Amino acid sequence: METIKYKTALIVGAGEGLSASLARLFTREGIRVALAARQTAKLAALCKEIGATAYACDATSLDDVTRLFAGVELDGGAPDVVVYNASGRKRRSDPCRCCAGYRRQRVWGFSGCPRGIAPHAP
Repeated sequence: METIKYKTALIVGAGEGLSASLARLFTREGIRVALAARQTAKLAALCKEIGATAYACDATSLDDVTRLFAGVELDGGAPDVVVYNASGRKRRSDPCRCCAGYRRQRVWGFSGCPRGIAPHAP
């Protein structure tokens, strides 16, 4: 069986944990990495380490997701792999409001990213 060779990967909701580990793994495998997060400053050291590009994106915003995929495609082509790892970890005194924000991040964000992928699907 032939191994598929991916060229580019996009990690949405990138941070210092799982996302950083995946970004390093992809880079070791020769895959060009793009990282997306609401605050890109926290990704500066990782980008420098692995040669990745960071993009500002709030995964709950359709406009941000649309701009993200357009920017990634313009800079290096449509991603072959997309990892959705966004989460809302805001601590609040009102657990119901916190849960609502978490659901919006996970459900809408997760459903919004395929809209960015869809134009590139075979």
